Amino acid sequence: MAMIKASARGAAPRAWQRMLSGRRLDLLDPSPLDIEIEDIAHGLARVARWNGQTRGDHIFSVAQHTLLTEEIARRRNRGSDRRLALALLLHDAPEYVIGDMISPFKVVIGGAYKAVEQRLLEAIHLRFGLPRALPAETAAIIKAADRGAAFLEATTLAGFSAAEARRLFGPRPALPAAVESDYLTPWPADTAKRRFLQHFNELQTD
Repeated sequence: MAMIKASARGAAPRAWQRMLSGRRLDLLDPSPLDIEIEDIAHGLARVARWNGQTRGDHIFSVAQHTLLTEEIARRRNRGSDRRLALALLLHDAPEYVIGDMISPFKVVIGGAYKAVEQRLLEAIHLRFGLPRALPAETAAIIKAADRGAAFLEATTLAGFSAAEARRLFGPRPALPAAVESDYLTPWPADTAKRRFLQHFNELQTD
């Protein structure tokens, strides 16, 4: 028994995660070949935004957030091409592996998290035909829509006042009331996964 324990202690630490698809994704050197959209959708539908500190019977998932972000950008820009829409849909995709770390905690742990996140995002981009690094204009559109989504989530679900959200995330985005109600009512995980995959598949046929 002592020899078994010693051997286990001497083994290199595991830096990969096995996915339900059977893929084994190495976080230190992620390969695009080990990335599957079904794994991304499944994981993001079960990762909670705001550390789960939101109203509703279900978590507000990262999958739902990405769809809200894409909706905001599409309306602001009067439509978007397939590559921009895909980049919006996948902008938080690394979180299917590493979770949604809230911004205050990212400050605490420093650059290590960002380095892992960036390696994963680059591999995801390559897997789905996007450039490793997005053009500055595309990145700016995603960032603005992401902040708009954060404003709506913060004020509707996470207990922020409008003034506080405006200071942290900028102005409130304009969405039709019915659209806003749909995207800001937390969906069950199966619904979030289905809608994420449905939109991804729509983008593949455009």
